[in-house]
Amino acid sequence: MILETVRLQLREMSLSDMKALSSILKDERVMYAYNGAFNDEETQAWMEKQIQRYKEFGFGLWGVFLKDSKEMIGQCGITMQEYKATQVPEIGYLFAYKHWHSGYATEAAIACREYGFNVLKFNELYSIIRDTNLASQKVALRNSMKPIDSIVKHYRGVDMPHLVYCVRKDG
Repeated sequence: MILETVRLQLREMSLSDMKALSSILKDERVMYAYNGAFNDEETQAWMEKQIQRYKEFGFGLWGVFLKDSKEMIGQCGITMQEYKATQVPEIGYLFAYKHWHSGYATEAAIACREYGFNVLKFNELYSIIRDTNLASQKVALRNSMKPIDSIVKHYRGVDMPHLVYCVRKDG
């Protein structure tokens, strides 16, 4: 286990989590910010990318599990993302639709912020969020982040405007 909150446990995902991950990534409602649900190959590639991140950086998107039931309800963690021709640590989150509006994303994101500052020793953390993803923008704001920039990402054949949020360790 990497992190624990009042209601959640975050840990590295493994291939045994593929079924739960697949149900999340194949849901159109969840994946609208990615321009649609993933297929089997995209889901497999996503999992392999997370496992590679764990090996390369020691962190990545972790599985988020309910403490009481051990159900995997989403992912949250820190990944290195391209921003202004450099790599920055980004807090990202993605949760199963049935667990939206329960405060889990905020709870997990705040825990990741503290982990990023106190364990990984980052001075700044970012969240880069599609401009149409208002729920994730609200999570970033609740995570003490402020919008600092806007960029366009090209993903799955589409130009997607994104807002860049940032929080600094020194406030």
